[in-house]
Formats: sequence, structure tokens, C-alpha cells
Amino acid sequence: MRLTKVATALVALSLGVSAGATASERYVIQVDNDKKGIIKALAKKVGGELNLDGNGFIAATFSGKDLSQVKGLLNNPHVKLVEVDQPRFLMSFSDDAGNPMTQQVTPYAVYQSKVNDIGFNASAGMKVCVIDSGLDRSNQDFVWNNISGDNDSGTGDWDQNGGPHGTHVAGTIGAADNNVGVVGMAPGVDMHIIKVFNADGWGYSSDLAHAADLCSNAGANIISMSLGGGGSNSTESNAFQSFSDAGGLVLAAAGNDGNSVRSYPAGYPSVMMIGANDATDAIADFSQFPSCTTGRGKKQRTDLSICVEIAAGGVDTLSTYPAGMATASNMSVDGNPLASSSMENAGSVSGSTYFMGTAEATDFGANGKVCVIDRGAISFHDKVLNCENSGGVGAVIINNESGMLYGTLGDANATTIPAVGARLEDRAAIVAASNADISIGTSDYGFMSGTSMATPAVSGIAARVWSNHNQCTGEEIRAALNASARDSGASGHDVYFGHGIVDAAAADAYLTANGCSGGDGGGETGAGDGLTVTADSYKQRGVKKVDLNFSGAAGSSVDVYRNGSEIGTVSSSATYTDSISTNGGGTYTYKACDAGTSTCSEEISVTF
Repeated sequence: MRLTKVATALVALSLGVSAGATASERYVIQVDNDKKGIIKALAKKVGGELNLDGNGFIAATFSGKDLSQVKGLLNNPHVKLVEVDQPRFLMSFSDDAGNPMTQQVTPYAVYQSKVNDIGFNASAGMKVCVIDSGLDRSNQDFVWNNISGDNDSGTGDWDQNGGPHGTHVAGTIGAADNNVGVVGMAPGVDMHIIKVFNADGWGYSSDLAHAADLCSNAGANIISMSLGGGGSNSTESNAFQSFSDAGGLVLAAAGNDGNSVRSYPAGYPSVMMIGANDATDAIADFSQFPSCTTGRGKKQRTDLSICVEIAAGGVDTLSTYPAGMATASNMSVDGNPLASSSMENAGSVSGSTYFMGTAEATDFGANGKVCVIDRGAISFHDKVLNCENSGGVGAVIINNESGMLYGTLGDANATTIPAVGARLEDRAAIVAASNADISIGTSDYGFMSGTSMATPAVSGIAARVWSNHNQCTGEEIRAALNASARDSGASGHDVYFGHGIVDAAAADAYLTANGCSGGDGGGETGAGDGLTVTADSYKQRGVKKVDLNFSGAAGSSVDVYRNGSEIGTVSSSATYTDSISTNGGGTYTYKACDAGTSTCSEEISVTF
């Protein structure tokens, strides 16, 4: 995981916000709309400060009061529920680079997910509601007549950025196909912008619940959220469930801590959780991977809607920024342009090249030249400093592993010459070159990494696929994306990729072949979209027991498999109990198939 200067500030801010919120707690109070006046007056009377007036709830801060104290203060028959208003944070790591100011650049995820293999029907009525930090009007790579938004007294106008995050996200979804900048997954798609974050980069679960209502009022089909945080909240969950029940599709980022913690709102069953992969189809090391199984014993449940469902490109993703807010680099050697990343220090230089190895010491052969340096041994900063102290006018640091070198020179940067990173694959050409030109300046486009970047990719792809099958519901589009995903990582469903990497062309073909209701076709071979199996595991007098229940079977019988071996053909409408008499614990994997066919459910696991 790349943690740049920008990312470090964001993480530190997140930790500081979490600590500060405990001293001045904010709570959600569920109440019928016609009784809100009474409860608002009561909250104010007992020392509460009203933060938000939502549909069926209010949010208020009670300084220094914990949940039980607030419940006591609001002991009133009109109050349905009092719960903690959970903080929500942006999810990305940022590393500015790239300069598509004079030509249109297609981000790698477009090719990876075969987006250009299908068309986008702009007249199909698709609208994506982006809940984030606003979309800055200064970037002209959008069809602005197709974009609306809601202003907020706390976060400001929706078309003025609260940091670059929301503008970057929106570009991945819908940047225009206009021969400049980047192109989105659904170019020019209608968007509605809800600005719940400001430059501090955080908000609350009640903000998201209110935003869901605003998305619905704006006529959105899809909600895209590159954000999240710990702890579930029933008001927030209900809002997204209502949007889904009305035919919409909701997507949210899995999280960037690289662990198995479940983040919300992505962890709600009504929300499609999105993981991130890189350009080589490898899972991003920051992408969170919560288990699909909850509970123990007879209460154990496996639910594929509460873990990562699908992944998309989210590492070093190029997209739109507020004008001039990104940093971009350009490099050419002997007149041949090569990819590069900006590390530090704006400026443009040209000169003869001088190879300094790993630049562990000054070398006055570099005087007046562009230093070519291998990564390794000492810090990037010290390499560039040794180049500058040798009289070098610029520095190119070449990666020592496949791919682009991204990095900075640190917070205590004492250098002044422009320094760029380069790919290992270009090392031979750079080392052999006689001359180099490098420049670093501002740009309207830059790179970010995070499940925040993968989420709008899937959101835009969903809009593109749905535009060709607009008779379907959001849940049917969700099922089609999952059923047609390209398997990656461990064979079959896994907690990192879920069903696999999103594939626009395969999803479109799946719906064309099977209709909105789906069937066996896309994605994993033999994985039926309708047949599902659930399992309850427990012990009875030392014998391991697993109760299996089936839904969506095509007939009256199903074949049951344990750990890949068939154990029997049973009724699809009754509970089947599998008894395992071996000693000790263990993990057992089950799936069900329509009897005599290869149309099967996803595999589920139980652990004793």
C-alpha cells in the first residue's frame, strides 16, 4: 500500500476526528415526522444541539453525554429509537501524477473490465447519485447540463469541492468522451451530487441516510459511495434498504485498512460492497475483506451480500481533479515520451543524462546533467539530494520492481530540483539515453488509489450495462454483475474479490441471454444465479450437525455436495441435516445443484 504525504494527513485526521467525537457525541433519534417538533423541542430543552432534520429522524449532539444518558433525557413515547450517529470517512490514498491536458486518456480499468465492448444508451434514463465531497465546476471534462446537486449549509455548494476526492470519483463514473482529459465508464451520464463531506473529509451516518432520500427525490437509479466507517446504524441501513426496495442499486467501498473488518454502509445487505484490484488483476493490499459468515453454532449464517461482492481497478486510477489541484509530470528520453510520476519540486529541465547507480554518494560527473538513479539502498530524498549536491539539474528514479515508481521526498524535503519516478520496464531505454527532458507542473487530472476508486468504476459500469437493459431492477443488475464477473484470485467466490473482477461485456451478454431474472450463464461455470443454500451449524452429543436449507431450485430435488463430493439428493423444500461424526473441529464447504445438472449455488463454509 502506498501511503503518500496526502494519505498520511488523511489518516491522521481520521484518528483525530474519532477521538474528538467521543467528547461531544452525536446521536440519531428516530421519530414520526408529525411528532418531530415535540422531540426537537425536548432535545433542545435538555441541552441538545440539532444537526440534521431527516425523513423520520433527527440528529443532535449532546455534549459529554453517552448513549444511556441521552436515552434517559429523551424518555418520551414519541421516540422510537436513539442510536449513535456513526462517523463516516472518505476512502482513498492519493498520489498525484499524469498530465492528460492535451489528449484524452483512457484509464486502465476501462480496458480491464471490457467497458468499450458495449455501448452506453444515454437516453435510457440512468442517473447516478454521488454522495461524496462535491464535484468542482472548474473541471470542464463533464457534460454539466446533465449534472445537478443539493447544497448543504454545513458543507457548502455541491459544485465547489471539499477536497479533490468527489471530483475524482465523479470523473471515473461520467467524465465526458470529448478528446481531452479522461473518459468515464458511462460518459456524460446524468449525475446528482450530494456533498456530505468538506475538506476535513468526514461526516455521519445520519448524513448518508438523509442523502439517500435526496438521491431518491432527484430520480437517481444508482447511489455511489466511496466512503465508510465502523459500526452499523439502523437509520442509515433502512434508508438504503428503501432505495433498493424501490428498484435502485446502492454501492459502497469495502475500505482501505487491508483487514477483515466490515465497514458500513458497504456491510449492509442492501448495499453492494466493492473491493479494489490493480492493473495486473491482483487484489490491492489495502482492500478490506470481511467474512461472509457471522455468528457461531446454530446462529451461524453465511450471507454473500455482507462481504465483498465484486472488484474493479482501484490502484493508481487516473481521473478528474479540481482545476490545477493535481500535480503532473512529463518525461522524454532522446525525444521519445515515456510514462513517469511526479515525486517533488515543480519545474522543467533538459540535459544530458548521467547514471548515478543508487546515488548513495555525491558524484560530480552529474554536474549540469539529469541524474538517472536506480531505486534501493537509501531514501528517495537522499538520492535526489546527492544528485543536487553533485550539480545535477533533475532526477529520474527507476523502480526496482515491475510497474511505475510512485513516491514523494518526504515532509522534510530539502531539495529543489524536479524529480520523477519511472517504470522498471523502461530502465534499459532510460539508462541508454543520451538526453532527457523532465517537467513537473499542475494539472486538472491525477491519480488516486483506494476502494473509493473501484466503487465509482463499478457504479459507472452498472449504469452502462443497465442503460441497455433498463427494464431490469437494481437488484437484477447487481445479480448480473456478480454472475458474470471474471474469476480472479482463489478459484470461485472468495472474500477478497467476491465473485471476481467486474466485466461489462460479460454482464451485458448475460442479461441478453438470460433476461433480467437471470439463470446459469455468466461468471463462474456452474454457478446458478437463483439457487442458494444457507447453513446452520451446531454440535449435538459430540456429533457435528449442519442444517441446510435451499431456495430458488428449479425442481423438487437438489444434489448436495460437501467439500466437493456429493453426499445425497434431497428435497429442495425441506431442511436437510448433515451429520459429521469425525473428531475435532474443521471447516466444511457446501453447495447445492439442481438435481442431475451443473446449475449450482455458490459455495458456503461452516467452521466448528
